[in-house]
Amino acid sequence: MYQTLRLILGDQLNYNHSCFSKVEPDVLYVLMEVRSETDYAMHHAQKVVGIFAAMFNFKNWLVKKGHRVHYIRINDKENKQTLEANLITLIKRYSIAKFEYFLPDEYRVDRELNLFSQGLSIKTGVIDTEHFFTTRLELQEFFGGKKYLMENFYRYIRKKHHILVLDNEPIGGKWNYDQENRRKYSGKESIPSVLKLEKNLIDILQEIEKAGVKTIGNAKAEAFNWPVTRKESLAVLKHFLVHSLQHFGTYQDAMVEDHAYLFHSRLSFALNLKMISPKEVIDAAIAYQAHHSTIITMPQLEGFVRQIIGWREYMRGIYWAKMPDFSMMNFFKHGNKLPQWYWTGATKMKCLQQSIQGSLENAYAHHIQRLMITGNFALLAGIDPQLVDEWYLGIYIDAFEWVEITNTRGMSQYADGGIVGSKPYVSSANYIDKMSNYCGKCYYDKKKRHGKAACPFNSLYWHFYNRHQPLLEKNPRIGMMYQTWKKMDQGEQSKILNQANEYLSKLDEL
Repeated sequence: MYQTLRLILGDQLNYNHSCFSKVEPDVLYVLMEVRSETDYAMHHAQKVVGIFAAMFNFKNWLVKKGHRVHYIRINDKENKQTLEANLITLIKRYSIAKFEYFLPDEYRVDRELNLFSQGLSIKTGVIDTEHFFTTRLELQEFFGGKKYLMENFYRYIRKKHHILVLDNEPIGGKWNYDQENRRKYSGKESIPSVLKLEKNLIDILQEIEKAGVKTIGNAKAEAFNWPVTRKESLAVLKHFLVHSLQHFGTYQDAMVEDHAYLFHSRLSFALNLKMISPKEVIDAAIAYQAHHSTIITMPQLEGFVRQIIGWREYMRGIYWAKMPDFSMMNFFKHGNKLPQWYWTGATKMKCLQQSIQGSLENAYAHHIQRLMITGNFALLAGIDPQLVDEWYLGIYIDAFEWVEITNTRGMSQYADGGIVGSKPYVSSANYIDKMSNYCGKCYYDKKKRHGKAACPFNSLYWHFYNRHQPLLEKNPRIGMMYQTWKKMDQGEQSKILNQANEYLSKLDEL
């Protein structure tokens, strides 16, 4: 009946893939909800619901197009709860002659399916997902043995794919407007409301609960407001272009109390499930800016483009160049446990309370909240990067290992020793206050380095540099910090270090 069994993973929902442009009667597609994928980390409830909903909608679309599909629900009696076991059952049931799968983005799944295919007695094949601008190994080949620099790779991609370039030079005169993308929110521009995506996902949530899948975060069905179809993904893109792009670049690093999204696009989940492609997102943004250039300046547009084809492609390239060794790196040999309030948001530090509670509520935080609030504190506090990885991978709806681990273990925790970034991204309260309105209503005093209610970031910042001086003092990008530290009198240094040690001894109480 069927010659080929073709597996589609939950993050491979590419509606525009060439495979789906024509119906092949002898091909049976399979999508499956399995515990091996829900349980490798404890995920946010909205992440599991969102992926299952998007998969089921994609299945319906395939069927409507005329494709043959076998869909396995999480509580189906036939479900063996692993990819391999279910595939073996289907290959036998339908007397399959060839097994094919779309190239996975995660090393773990790629290895699993590769080994599975090698053990089969039938023909096997792999299909590209037709999503990214670059191949898995393109970054590695581009740099050769040279040090990885995102800016160089970013310019290479723009030139290769003719994105905002003319005669190999950047349109607007500058490759990068990063210096203009770091402003604190002024309060003058109106923060747009989030596009409401009406849907009823209570059945999926109940199925997940019935299956016994352990999750974190807000599990109420009405809290879910993420795109789970291509149509919804395009609607979110349009809403961003019309309402947020004009201020995105300027305020992409800003943080505002009780505003989880500010001017961010909320497209990362749709992108990472491949319901929408980076090319069409970039093309739409460039086209929209061209017709609204009086209100959308080049720094706004370029800042957005850089996030999509700069960091996203760069992080994926590093992932495939450095895995699996990357997942075990711990440059500082940090081993502390994650404070309990990372799972509740119940901390007196306003910045962490806002970032964590927002994450638990929405399964989302933007990149500066992740890097300079939750990640910054974890690095200063010496948290085991493995535990930080697991937390980030679970709590965010857009977190898949290929993009999560390079951002977390690499840029955020500097556990890779400088592969992703050229320095550790740490700060005292000064940066947090500069980029947010969190500090004004905080229990802790942003100006104090020690004493009652002194901001933990301040003493932990200097404690971090002091304890890791042998590893960091020769780094040219942070030499000034050590000069500042050396100029402090010993009495002040002792007070700071004592304060930090006190905080480190009671992280759960901060």
